Amino acid sequence: MSLEASTPALPDAAEVEARLRRGPYHEWLGLKVVAVAEGEIDLTAQWREEWVVNPEKRYTHGGILAALVDLAADWALVSKTGRGVPTIDLRVDYHRAALPGDLRVKGKVIRYGSQVATAEAQVFDADGKLVASGRGAYSTAAAQPARL
Repeated sequence: MSLEASTPALPDAAEVEARLRRGPYHEWLGLKVVAVAEGEIDLTAQWREEWVVNPEKRYTHGGILAALVDLAADWALVSKTGRGVPTIDLRVDYHRAALPGDLRVKGKVIRYGSQVATAEAQVFDADGKLVASGRGAYSTAAAQPARL
């Protein structure tokens, strides 16, 4: 008899996308889950005109890029938690302007702990150029029941 704890089955991309897109903001971002693996996620975000911060230069607002870094790093943890988890801290670096076009986002778990995890993400433009990257700390503690 094995004493190893059973690992929950890794949800497939369609299942993760359905969970992720329950949030109206995530739906608005036009998120699609391309792939899910142990500690990793690969997403796309469908470009929207509302993302433009500077009408003359037509680049994407940094807040959108930061949100994509946060959610890809967060949801890279789905293979361990089965759910999105609260962000404790987030750092984002901007490498170049993201011009109009869909974005690709790749998230990866760096360290998983029973209370806190660290994950990172990279955002690429339609030409495959890195536009933003970042790392976050996430609370992996068991979810507490809602108080009435």
